Order: sequence, then structure tokens, then C-alpha cells
Amino acid sequence: MINEINILILSCGSRNKIVQYFKESLKGRGKVVGADCSSYAPALYEADRYYIVSKITEDSYWNEILDICQKEKITGILSLIDPELSVLAKNKKQLEALNIRLIGSEYLQCERCLDKYQMYLWLKDHGYRCAKTYVDKEAFYHDKEAGIIDYPVFVKPIRGSASTAISKVYDRDTLEVLFAQERELLIQEYLEGQEIGADCYIDLLNGKMVSVFTKNKLVMRAGETDKAISFKDPVLFDWIIKFAEEFGLRGQIDIDIFRIKENYYISEVNPRFGGGYPHAYECGVNHIDLIINNLCHVENDVSIGNYPDNLVMMKYNEVKVIHGDGSDDAAK
Repeated sequence: MINEINILILSCGSRNKIVQYFKESLKGRGKVVGADCSSYAPALYEADRYYIVSKITEDSYWNEILDICQKEKITGILSLIDPELSVLAKNKKQLEALNIRLIGSEYLQCERCLDKYQMYLWLKDHGYRCAKTYVDKEAFYHDKEAGIIDYPVFVKPIRGSASTAISKVYDRDTLEVLFAQERELLIQEYLEGQEIGADCYIDLLNGKMVSVFTKNKLVMRAGETDKAISFKDPVLFDWIIKFAEEFGLRGQIDIDIFRIKENYYISEVNPRFGGGYPHAYECGVNHIDLIINNLCHVENDVSIGNYPDNLVMMKYNEVKVIHGDGSDDAAK
């Protein structure tokens, strides 16, 4: 049993609830350390200690993370943004040499989730329903003329997260303008149906899915779930378990799904805490405890769908006020 558990949460941003949940679950057995490249990330100030670090694209970034890990005697490390997941996974062995557990998936899985076209190819090859996706606009035009697909479609970066730079496109002229401005784009079929969010946990030690929480999304804002209602479907649970274990994911997973008629379609997979996870936690689905168990070398029992139906989550704004000098860079 580990005497002290110290968690480092990278790119904590505005995920104040995640920091709070870790502090609640640790119950004084360790500390939560926050890090972000901006001093205006409100979740920093919920942590027991915090650091302003370089952006992940800067040369000094990784050495800064390692310095924090050693200084704070970090036990487990995770990130709340997609691009940083690959950086952590790529350096997993270096972390393990310092006795630090990566709370997340392997590099291949993180990269595949980040690259929407590679994810599409994997899903298609393994028989999972998903939106038709094109990186060649001429192939899209061919299928459009053949009646295989039609407008509207989504145009988005091949590698992207948080619903940034996504456009809903209704005609060829607009699509051409977007592709003239940016080369690394794809065209994705517009799925019309009930949007679903799944918060899942795959045990870090044995690779088994041990917890699934699903909700019907009611309102979205800035790419995140703003309002949602919990529900349970054993067929969906089995489908999610099969996918996640076959794909080889680990730790906390956020899956975006569409239900169209009686069929489920995978939209996106984020191998991290999603913005809607507080809904699961407040319904009694405590994945933070599952993480802490794994950090203590304890495998978790399987508990799928152990929560009430029809509990509604409604997000609302809070305010954090700190002293500052008006310069974000000056805080580094």
C-alpha cells in the first residue's frame, strides 16, 4: 500500500470539479497538484499546489513536468486535453522509471483517438458504425453524386479537439473555401439522432472495463455537455465494453455516441475526463476512487450501470477571483 498519493493534473484549465473530486477522494492521503500554461486557468487555484508551465510545443515543457514530478513526489499523472495525452504516453517509460503511474492509454491509442481519420478507418475495419469520413474532397463529391452522402456535412481538422474549427457545411462553394484555407481537413457525415455521452473506466492493472455511465445529451455548449439526463441500456453497455477493450484503452474514457433509430454510432473517443464527467460523479459513479485503487496496486471490481436513471445535470457558471498583474506570461 502506498502511504502518500500525489496526483498531478496537467492542463487543468477550467475543470475545477475534477480537482475538487480528487481532493475529496484522497481525504488527506496526499495532495493534488495542478499545472497549466496559463495563470488564468481557474482550476489551478483549487489544487493544493499549482504550477504555470510552458506550452507542450515548447522545448522546456517536458523538463518542467519532470521537475514538478520529482519535487512533489508525484504518484500518478494525467492530462485533461487531447494533444498532451500523446506526449505523456510517449514518455511513459521515463515516468515509470520515477515510479509514476500514467493514468491513461498507450501512445498508439491516444494518437488514433486524436487523428479522426485513423479512428474512422479503425472503426470501419472492426465493424463499428460511425460517420462516413473523407480526407479527399473529390471522393466525397463522387459519393455525393452517387447519392451515398449528402449535405450538410461537418468539415473539421483531421487532428483536433474541443470542437475547435468545426464548420457545418451546406454546399460545395463553402467546402472549397474551407479547403483552400486549410490543408489538414476532413469531411464527415452529419449524423442526426440522439447524442449520448459515455463516461467509462478501464482498469489500469487488468485492462477490464469496470464502470460505465451513460447520459442523453440535452444541450451542448462549446463542444461540451451543458445539460444531460442519465439512462441505462444493457445493449449499449455491452457494445461500449466490447469496443473499449478491443481498442485497447485504459483509464478514464469519454465516448461520444449517436443513437439513430435502434442503432448506435461512435462519433468521437477522448481517452481522458470529458467535460460532462461531473454528471457521473454526482450520480455516485466515482472514477476517482477507481484511479486511487489502481495507484495503490488494487484491481477494481466490475460495476456497470450502478446509478439511477433520469437524473438531470445542469451546468451553471461560477466565478474565481485572484490577485494578478495583468500579464499571463509574467506568472510563468
